[in-house]
Amino acid sequence: MTLAWAVGALVITLASFVMGLTGFGIALVAMAFLPWVMSPVTAIVLLTFYALFFSVVVVIQLRRDLTARALIDLLVGTVIGAPLGVWVLASLPVSMINRLIGLVLILVVVMEFRGALPTRLPGRTWGLGAGFLAGLLGGAVGTPGPPVVVYATTQGWSPRTMKANTMAFFVVNQGVILAGYWWAGLFTREVLMVSAAYVLPALAGLGAGVALFGRLDPERFRRAVFGLLLVSGVVLLVWG
Repeated sequence: MTLAWAVGALVITLASFVMGLTGFGIALVAMAFLPWVMSPVTAIVLLTFYALFFSVVVVIQLRRDLTARALIDLLVGTVIGAPLGVWVLASLPVSMINRLIGLVLILVVVMEFRGALPTRLPGRTWGLGAGFLAGLLGGAVGTPGPPVVVYATTQGWSPRTMKANTMAFFVVNQGVILAGYWWAGLFTREVLMVSAAYVLPALAGLGAGVALFGRLDPERFRRAVFGLLLVSGVVLLVWG
């Protein structure tokens, strides 16, 4: 066991725990550290692969809490946005995009803390827009979660429904993005080998997060979600 593997295992365990707890955030947590032990592109594709697998597992567990109608607009938007995001990853620097995401997340959290964030945003435009941004950001920098999570917090869903809906969205979103990575030649044998090397820490983190989720009341769950959004926003804004 090398030091690089140990660091990677610790990061992936923590990131997987966060996803198991909140339903998102694996890339937001891990991408602050994984590029120190592997290439950024390998890390992004690896985390997309894990996020897809984890989402399938959790959706099966929470399938009775799904509201399928709420997913349609998000999915239509992400199918449009994901190919553009893959092109951005393959062609353009992403630090400016990361900093913009960070700034927006911080503003959203400030609105929540000040009571200015709407409790419900009606209409199809918001869902389509959130899905498009999730596809774009997921393909470009491996972080599709923020737009969908912010949208989900404005729909009046319970924690279980919010988690079920967001992770069902991620099943399709991450599947489309992963297919795009394969088409672009980014889903390589190296990624599969790294995935196998870290699978046990990833599963351990996911299991711990799912177990803790079952003990959180709605208010604590909401605070955990916005706390993670704030930390993610600061990290993205500072480090890009």
